[in-house]
Amino acid sequence: MPYPKRVKMVEVGPRDGLQNEKKSVSTDTRIELIERLADAGLPAVEAGSFVSPKWVPQMADTGEVMQRVRRREGVSYPVLVPNMKGLEAAIAAGAKDIAGFAAATETFSKRNTNCSIAGSLERQATVCRAAIDAGLRVRGYMSVVLGCPYEGEVQPAQVADVVRQLWDMGCYEVSLGDTVGMGTPAKTQRLIEAVSAYVPVEKIGGHFHDTYGQAIANILASLEMGMATFDSSIAGLGGCPYSPGATGNVATEDVLYMLDGMGIETGVDMDALLDTAEFICARLDRPTFSRAGRALGLKRKKAA
Repeated sequence: MPYPKRVKMVEVGPRDGLQNEKKSVSTDTRIELIERLADAGLPAVEAGSFVSPKWVPQMADTGEVMQRVRRREGVSYPVLVPNMKGLEAAIAAGAKDIAGFAAATETFSKRNTNCSIAGSLERQATVCRAAIDAGLRVRGYMSVVLGCPYEGEVQPAQVADVVRQLWDMGCYEVSLGDTVGMGTPAKTQRLIEAVSAYVPVEKIGGHFHDTYGQAIANILASLEMGMATFDSSIAGLGGCPYSPGATGNVATEDVLYMLDGMGIETGVDMDALLDTAEFICARLDRPTFSRAGRALGLKRKKAA
């Protein structure tokens, strides 16, 4: 199968990235980060989540962020919504896109959402129906699709069954999350083959973590299967909470560098990304985790 001519890059740094960073940032910094990413040409920028601030204090100001952020035409700003209370808050803040989530294993589901897979899906179905009735778009997230920190190997059929249920709820797209980065290219392709029996491949996204250094390889393997939507995080924001000290989300700059080199269109500007990475890393007082970002940053300094 030929590679897709264009790829949609979904930026998750302002939510999935920042919530796993040791250092918190101000509301103003979050807003500026989101606006910079949208201005760089990213078509979707995950802006935050309406979860209990008791569990995720870094996202407590999402309502204010959504109300104040300058929204660029043609850009979506999805927010994570776990329940009806979160949906009501999202609608009040002016959200147009939300994301719901489920897990591929019972243990992860119970540890992460305090309920079984069936219970989680039932809750998501209620939220999904209400959101669609209110005119919102709903994206589905699947966690631990290629490996679970508690149960180990995850079978593709197990993932496909849950993805099918999210799709049937009305999700316009389902993102497959390799939450602990255990996936490898062959396993990734077997997973996509199983899931695409129920969901069109153009409606499947990939959310790969780089814990084992496999994220870019898994994205390439996904491209070979016709997948054309990938989540990534500026500067590789966000560690892996299940592997202390390990990298988490694949860096947006690394994904863009590969796609640019393959001649695949994205509409994203690398120089703007590098500037944005410098901005947020300075606020977090830590270096970028992006390999391409480091190399290109050094080139820019030498040329200056």
